Amino acid sequence: MAISNKTGYEIHIIAGPTASGKSARALELAQKLNGVIINCDSLQIYDGLHILTAQPPESDLRQAPHMLYSYLHPNDACSAGNWKELVEPIIHGVLEQGKTPIIVGGSGLYIKALIDGLSPIPDIPQDIRDMAMAKQKELGNPAFHAELKKLDPVMAARFHPFHTARLIRAWEVLQATGKSLAEWQKIPRVSPPENWEFKIEIIIPERHILHQRCNDRFIWMLDNGALEETKAFSKRVENGEVHHNVPLLKALGYKELLSYIKGEKSKDEAIEKAQARTRQYAKQQITWFKNQILNKN
Repeated sequence: MAISNKTGYEIHIIAGPTASGKSARALELAQKLNGVIINCDSLQIYDGLHILTAQPPESDLRQAPHMLYSYLHPNDACSAGNWKELVEPIIHGVLEQGKTPIIVGGSGLYIKALIDGLSPIPDIPQDIRDMAMAKQKELGNPAFHAELKKLDPVMAARFHPFHTARLIRAWEVLQATGKSLAEWQKIPRVSPPENWEFKIEIIIPERHILHQRCNDRFIWMLDNGALEETKAFSKRVENGEVHHNVPLLKALGYKELLSYIKGEKSKDEAIEKAQARTRQYAKQQITWFKNQILNKN
């Protein structure tokens, strides 16, 4: 489904769940529109797990320019705000060259940050993020919610005690900035240029087709070195080169393959678990895109 707004320079956004065919569609558009493909996936921006994060293969890279893939070291932080700061100058540069920017990925918050803008909340240091998560884990949801209520009653009142991620976010912003997230959200959003016309295409295959793609793609990953990639990355974590809590450790299939490597699961069990987690993640993405993009246009 395609959505268009504003008038001016065309910026294409190809979004949807994992394994939906976004990269193929982006490549098709790039060849048709003299386009530059720009990554909008929160894990593909990192170097280290090229296969497991389903980054474009060399054959795709040869057919069109690709940017922001394997761009950051695994230890580097990257929020929606960080990505927005990276991508906007790139978009300007692509437009100045007379080419078409094609944003592709499944990270919905990054897409919303680009098209809707963001409140100018400073980046939260990783140590404060870690502290907030540790505090929540130590106290449990009801007690953590009660603690937040003492410090920031406005934000605590907005969330159910089991809205874990939102509570942690409110806590970490308060700790890092000394100001409630509610106060930051009152500041006008920093919006994109008015002459940028976003053409948004959400790819959502039929359920049975998407499930089969999720299953097949993980087998393809195994056949093309995902196990060896997992072993190499886990060694980087073990020797301290990569921090033990980096986002890349959430890559679909990493945890399951690591369990197989350690002898905790059979290979078949690891494959089955990874495929199931991929299908569940795709379902979550579809729900998000329907609620946050499709139903708001």
